[in-house]
Amino acid sequence: MVRIGLLGCGNVGKIIATHQDGFTVEALFDRLPDHAEELARICGAPAFSDFQEFISQDFDICVEAASVLAVREYAPKVLENRKNILILSVGALSDSYFRKVLLQKARDHNKKIHIPSGAIMGLDNLKVGQISRIESVLLRTTKSPESLGLSISSKTLVFRGKANECVKQFPKNINVSVALALAADHDVDVELWADPDVDRNIHDIQVTGEFGEANIRIVNHPSPDNPATSYLAALSVLSLLKNLDSPLVIGS
Repeated sequence: MVRIGLLGCGNVGKIIATHQDGFTVEALFDRLPDHAEELARICGAPAFSDFQEFISQDFDICVEAASVLAVREYAPKVLENRKNILILSVGALSDSYFRKVLLQKARDHNKKIHIPSGAIMGLDNLKVGQISRIESVLLRTTKSPESLGLSISSKTLVFRGKANECVKQFPKNINVSVALALAADHDVDVELWADPDVDRNIHDIQVTGEFGEANIRIVNHPSPDNPATSYLAALSVLSLLKNLDSPLVIGS
């Protein structure tokens, strides 16, 4: 049974902590202690207000469900304390220097950095780009204006460019593009649209390469308690944790 420490006790953290299947939550930490204490009352795991005390607990993997800023602050410390880490806020890895430092810490301490599929599908097969030429990757994401902090009356293109630039302007909304870039080992062209007529996040992914072509559309239902969060993102974490120790490995 995989033992986890949960870093971030918001909506996604609550879904993880209340659906323990194949893993157990051994410790909770949030920069807002009230959040950790509230979740502790629900799932029974102890809450910690001090990060060093949290990371010193007996668990196998730290699951980050907080923010890009939390990854930058705490992920190196997790690895230094000889814990594996699962990073949901993968936008933090758009910073090539930070990513290089984090990977070196993982190597130095013989630990793993796990990236779940998050709010999309098909991420595992995109890893063929690491061994076979990928020609182009386009991510076209459509969201409600409210989720982007905008007030508009018609469908509007709010960003066009590369993934590492988009995540700087919209750090809470475009983790998907960075996950795609890491998986395919290729720059991702991003179009981010705001559409007042949509109430779900829509991701259209177009990939061409030596393997052929792929077109994937994902229409995400929001999390039950937080419409700003994709339910699929939380489910992808649960799936990864459930299968972490499985003798049967499915997918690339």
